[in-house]
Amino acid sequence: MSESVSSESKSPESQHALQGEIAALIVAALNLEINAEDIQSDAPLYGEGLGLDSIDILEVALVVSKQFGFSLRADSADNTRIFSSLAELTRHVAANRTK
Repeated sequence: MSESVSSESKSPESQHALQGEIAALIVAALNLEINAEDIQSDAPLYGEGLGLDSIDILEVALVVSKQFGFSLRADSADNTRIFSSLAELTRHVAANRTK
């Protein structure tokens, strides 16, 4: 029987660590005046919540793509879901990362 590792089967600790890493990338890339730990997991990234605009989201997509070795495309129909919260972005990265 083969074992496959999905984002759901990863330990909560590793998901939490990944989420922290992504939050730190967002803060650094956008020079935000908040701590990465202050980004709420389920708060919206775009608009209300963290307050990012479309240019910010493009910058986040670029740094996440470089850091984790996969491409986040601007024309993806899934972007609304992917960038809806830090938790969703973390799930997407966990499922698609190559490094």
